[in-house]
Amino acid sequence: MASSSSPQRLLHLLSLILLLFAFCSISESSLFCDAGFGYGESCGVSSSSSTKLLIKGGTVVNAHEMEVADVYVEDGIIVAVRPNIKVGDDVTVLDATGKFVMPGGIDPHTHLGFEFMGSETIDDFFSGQAAALAGGTTMHIDFVIPVNGSLLSGLEAYEKKSKKSCMDYGFHMAITKWDEVVSKEMEIMVNEKGINSFKFFMAYKGSLMINDELLLQGFKKCKSLGALAMVHAENGDAADEGQRRMIELGITGPEGHALSRPPVLEGEATARAIQLAGFMNTPLYVVHVMSIDAMEEISKARKSGQKVIGEPVVSGLVLNDSWLWDPDFITAAKYVMSPPIRAAAHGKALQAALSMGTLQLVGTDHCPFNSTQKALGIDDFRKIPNGVNGIEERMHLVWDTMVESGQISVTDYVRVTSTECARIFNIYPRKGAIRAGSDADIIILNPNSSFEISAKSHHSRSDTNVYEGWRGKGKVEVTISGGRVVWLNDELKVFPGSGKYVEMRPFSYLFNGIGKADAKYLSSLKAPVKRFRATT
Repeated sequence: MASSSSPQRLLHLLSLILLLFAFCSISESSLFCDAGFGYGESCGVSSSSSTKLLIKGGTVVNAHEMEVADVYVEDGIIVAVRPNIKVGDDVTVLDATGKFVMPGGIDPHTHLGFEFMGSETIDDFFSGQAAALAGGTTMHIDFVIPVNGSLLSGLEAYEKKSKKSCMDYGFHMAITKWDEVVSKEMEIMVNEKGINSFKFFMAYKGSLMINDELLLQGFKKCKSLGALAMVHAENGDAADEGQRRMIELGITGPEGHALSRPPVLEGEATARAIQLAGFMNTPLYVVHVMSIDAMEEISKARKSGQKVIGEPVVSGLVLNDSWLWDPDFITAAKYVMSPPIRAAAHGKALQAALSMGTLQLVGTDHCPFNSTQKALGIDDFRKIPNGVNGIEERMHLVWDTMVESGQISVTDYVRVTSTECARIFNIYPRKGAIRAGSDADIIILNPNSSFEISAKSHHSRSDTNVYEGWRGKGKVEVTISGGRVVWLNDELKVFPGSGKYVEMRPFSYLFNGIGKADAKYLSSLKAPVKRFRATT
């Protein structure tokens, strides 16, 4: 009896093994498909771009004009924008009647797969970009961090990180030290690698921070290469002292972060960077402007004719610092970023500055860490990894906060979320426009539809969301990336490796007139003076 049941038991065991193998072989792709978050062909989506697409009857919005028109796309490129385009049966048609057809958003400021403060951001180049597409952003520019000061090694590391990309992206490059090797590598970045911007950290003493001497050398090199100098403007020495002061006072929680680096430190560093850039006569881009203090310095410089770009981020526009005082550590810690989120008056002032053109475009500084990572600083706010989410939420929050309130127009919305970024980084009109010849990176936004933000439904891998519970009007219902519909009916269909690296050429419009200004300066010197030496 025992011997006759052995084959049955063996067959049963084999069946269980096969069943287990089948279950385990269900790929991550299929699991994401079931959640409406899919990878490529396993979700019924071809890994090639849709060849022909017609967006019919929508209001096409560019940065300076809007019209009711159809948009015809073929092989990932916009072919025609005009009313009543006739197409054959082989073309996929999307009805956009009563909705806005706009360029996909471009986020100028992200940190995906960023190793920082003993952790790595929870979103990599796939999950972060997937989240972006669900929110209507179709390109971002990430910051490459050098490896031991080497730009080439840093770029190599980020090229590996970005192999899983599912949308188009570009790179800025950080500068963390200065020598002749770095100077030569900057030339390679600009002339061979498609990088046209370099970031200098005036904060994070002991890690990323540089001094004024390096800043001047970097500005000088940027100018010669036609590359845009960018700064994280906070006085790092003073912030370091502020942190020690808080610890001495027994303030170790997340509120200590904001208290240790008040707006005056951001204002001082912004003013210093602007003055040094003016001294070198090179354009300057100030990232994540978070305070009235910094904004006013930018305003003053622009009024004087200096070429300074100010980038607020969505967290600074719509949040306030009250959450940092929440008694629950995890709730408070998720809002820790640098420069800190400020009191509500700062956000209101930044919104007004954006509406008046004092600030030019909106980024996110998407740099999310999950609650476990944030808990590294539960006993010392200095150890809380700095960063918040925003890459998925930006387009919705800017619409709800700025357009719905009447602070900016629909065309201005396109300018601050897409077109101005494309112009500054010299990829316009390939990006940032709905016009023949532009890349088919397009969104359809329904102004009458509503949205709600929640960590339970967002596409970031973070288990928290700093905009949790936000409800608003104006929803991105369709996202088209490279001519392919990737977001439709609240379902995301993306696959790793489909994104493309976008090279960005030097000498954007910000450099127009720099040479003439230099010549005018030289002619004004009335020097050197020819002097005659008395003979004895």
